[in-house]
Amino acid sequence: MKQLNNKEGSVCGDTNAWEVFENQIASLNPTKIFILTDENTKELCLPYVLKKTSFNQEPEILCIPPGETNKTISTCVKLWNKLSEKGADRNSLLINLGGGVVTDLGGFVACTFKRGISFINIPTSLLAMVDASVGGKNGVDLGSLKNQVGVIKKPIQVIIDIAFLDTLPQAHVTSGLAEMLKHGLIHSEAYWQKVQYFNVNDTPKASDLIWESVLIKNEVVTEDPLEKGRRKTLNYGHTLGHAIESYFIEASKEELLHGEAIAIGMILATYISSELCSFPKKKLDEITTVILSNFKKVSFNKEDIEQIIKLLIFDKKNSGGTVYFVLLHDIGNYKINCTVKNELIHEAFNYYENF
Repeated sequence: MKQLNNKEGSVCGDTNAWEVFENQIASLNPTKIFILTDENTKELCLPYVLKKTSFNQEPEILCIPPGETNKTISTCVKLWNKLSEKGADRNSLLINLGGGVVTDLGGFVACTFKRGISFINIPTSLLAMVDASVGGKNGVDLGSLKNQVGVIKKPIQVIIDIAFLDTLPQAHVTSGLAEMLKHGLIHSEAYWQKVQYFNVNDTPKASDLIWESVLIKNEVVTEDPLEKGRRKTLNYGHTLGHAIESYFIEASKEELLHGEAIAIGMILATYISSELCSFPKKKLDEITTVILSNFKKVSFNKEDIEQIIKLLIFDKKNSGGTVYFVLLHDIGNYKINCTVKNELIHEAFNYYENF
């Protein structure tokens, strides 16, 4: 049975997930039900949810434009106003139906509206299923800087149904794979070996690998809910990856999907690990080969790299102006709070460019 339960909420990915969902709503008995979507999930995913669920009242639909550029406080203000206009109170329920932007932003809206209303997440992208579904991180970006404002609070329930993956373009499936590959690198050789052969069209195996990724992340965040130690490993590849993602937005370059930027960040972090933590060179090349077989190569000039390095100071793991990295001694053997010289970051980009 694919179900996780804790005192804050549950995650269900089994065949009876929608029955569990209905039971949760009946138990909660909200005064009003709101469903937050973006324009894409309203068209492609909302009809499926309405078909699967018998609501005891007609839900109000809130819709935002799609994309990371809308993950902002101004979007939250619009949603807070809509909730107020439609009579939402502290016993209302917000259901966030979408990818990571919708679940991150919707969770933040729910946590802050009237000092907190109940919310349920139904992730529709692979990235949201294996990453945003667990851990309770809710928030928005500050300009081009990722996730600078937010709170940690788990939804009362998460429903994972891989049928939603049929609505995704292939690039978005691949983007989610980046987080699964990361889970392999920080967790175990066994999962790394399995997940690199992920095939979304092989539904039973894909479902099992997605659930295993959920279990890995749940194990980490349960041990370290406030990110004082082990939970920092979930940021593997993200220090540079987020900076790359932000730079491409800020510089008005062709936008990179989150997973595409993190994939580059993982190659860079693994190269740095090989230099500072004796990560095996053979495995470095194997990992780079696997990642580049799934993700397109991106070109960086010296000015790009300098600007990306400047953005590192905004990373959430930093303290007292020091930029901290998560590195690996080996697959599943991590080291946190590492400092890295800029010269080595340039070397890592050179390795990536010339592989």
